[in-house]
Amino acid sequence: MKKAILYLEDGTSFVGQSLTVIGETAGEIVFNTAMSGYQEILTDPSYSGQIVTMTYPLIGNYGVNEQDIESAGVHVKGFVAKEFCRRHSNFRATKSLIQYLEDNNIIAIEGIDTRALTRHLRLFGAMKAIISTKDFDPESLAKKIKEVPLMEGADWVKEVTTKEKYIWAEEGKCPVVKSGKSKYKVAAIDCGIKFNILRILTELGCEVHVFPANAEYNEIMSVNPDGLFVSNGPGDPSAVTYVIENLKKFFGVLPVFGICLGHQMIGLALGGKTYKLKFGHHGANHPVKDFVYDRIGITSQNHGFCVDIDSLNKDDVEVFNLNLNDKTVEGIRHRKYPVVSVQHHPEAAPGPHDAQYLFGHFIEMMEKNRK
Repeated sequence: MKKAILYLEDGTSFVGQSLTVIGETAGEIVFNTAMSGYQEILTDPSYSGQIVTMTYPLIGNYGVNEQDIESAGVHVKGFVAKEFCRRHSNFRATKSLIQYLEDNNIIAIEGIDTRALTRHLRLFGAMKAIISTKDFDPESLAKKIKEVPLMEGADWVKEVTTKEKYIWAEEGKCPVVKSGKSKYKVAAIDCGIKFNILRILTELGCEVHVFPANAEYNEIMSVNPDGLFVSNGPGDPSAVTYVIENLKKFFGVLPVFGICLGHQMIGLALGGKTYKLKFGHHGANHPVKDFVYDRIGITSQNHGFCVDIDSLNKDDVEVFNLNLNDKTVEGIRHRKYPVVSVQHHPEAAPGPHDAQYLFGHFIEMMEKNRK
């Protein structure tokens, strides 16, 4: 272990110890309130460009395994915890979290007051930060932090989207061409898609064709899909203009379902606006009210931007999911076209499965559109 510093954009700093990886890393720092699911968090492409702080004090007690991954690699820029567990125990574990972070060259820091850090971020908002094991000079760190790219106005989707189209089927942990016949064919726009979304759609009888975010309308329609899925992803939705403009062509043509960043871009394509939340929603315990099904579910969330509820045309778009903590938009649907999107993560991974029924609603939309 080596002395390490976490330096924030506003000059606040926390001194702790690094794990095995030394050096420097920088990004926007956010906190996640989930008590478990750290491997899914690390591999979620929506965290690209961010340093993640876990509010639960002891992280790593069940190790890591080959199944609980949500993409082909680790996407966080850095990882912060009060304490990383040295003795993991779980029958599925293949290695420790510390070894996993080392294998993926992720700089992690422990031994800091994560409660104080979380409170600071709640009071002053998410901000840029640096973790360093070699530079402890505030003036030097302040200069470096100015060069860290912002999340606002930046297209982070291009960093995580697939380079080539593929057909998903889960065999082990990799996307491969699927054999056999499925009932529905879904075209998925990959803006940083999580594996569990693909797993669930496949389990529901879908053959999922995954396209790069910049795929054109004609290219997507060439596979004759029954529906269009727009995935989660990192960064500012308003910066991904090529996806937003492309989505407009599908409304009224195919059933469309979006999650997280996909929801935000659908909101923009329908004429709405988005804004940045003070510290975002990152965790697995967010209550959401569903007005259509008249139920409340605890949801998994990971986003820093939100659709402006007042910017939507109420004659065309209906808000059907609402966050019960801060009354932000959690789901919209078009009154005429089969277009539905949700801000939270019904696929969970990690988190509760309360909202997984929404995938069934997408299936119903495709079935109805066929008839």
